[in-house]
Amino acid sequence: MEEYFIIIIRTLFLYFLIIFIFRIMGKREIGELSILDLVVFIMIAEMAVMAIEQPKDPIIHTMLPMGVIVMIQMVFAWFSLRSKSFRELLDGKPSVIIHNGKIDDKVMKKQRYNYDDLLLQLREKDIFNVADVEFAILEPSGKLSVLKKDDSEESGQSLTLPLILDGQVQTTHLDMIGKTAFWLRKELRERGFKNIHEISFCSFQNGQFYIDEKNR
Repeated sequence: MEEYFIIIIRTLFLYFLIIFIFRIMGKREIGELSILDLVVFIMIAEMAVMAIEQPKDPIIHTMLPMGVIVMIQMVFAWFSLRSKSFRELLDGKPSVIIHNGKIDDKVMKKQRYNYDDLLLQLREKDIFNVADVEFAILEPSGKLSVLKKDDSEESGQSLTLPLILDGQVQTTHLDMIGKTAFWLRKELRERGFKNIHEISFCSFQNGQFYIDEKNR
């Protein structure tokens, strides 16, 4: 009877402990978990199960490795907020699968993403013809973001790509819209932005810039 009582108490304790751990790790939707998040969640869940199944084992043997994992995750999150390169190393980066209505086979092969995956995710968005797609971006989470040609024509807009992220010029995105880093710096200087490193986000669409500076 005493053993059952210990199991119940440990289960309740670990339940609230895991809720607390996930809260301090930040809010992300299940479908948007990175590989690192998924590994952490699986490891914490396994540790909790083992602690419940072994009531005679001291609870500190479970809490200690959980604490270590949480500390590692928080350190990585801190570096990710301050370094785009580090963030891309951990989470990966978006890949443009369809650009201006044309499928990029090289990107698909690089991402090990096949046509069955593409057609499945398009059907989930009620798109049954690839010809209807203007842009399709495969996010690091595996989610496919799509801009239909009809939506693009009706709004008179194309896909908005960030030209600066965390103070770093996105040369790939500049190439996609037919612009150069020199053009971007010139346009920003004319608008009073002399230091690109002080810009957290910058995009360009229909001749208009959206610029957000870093908080000081």
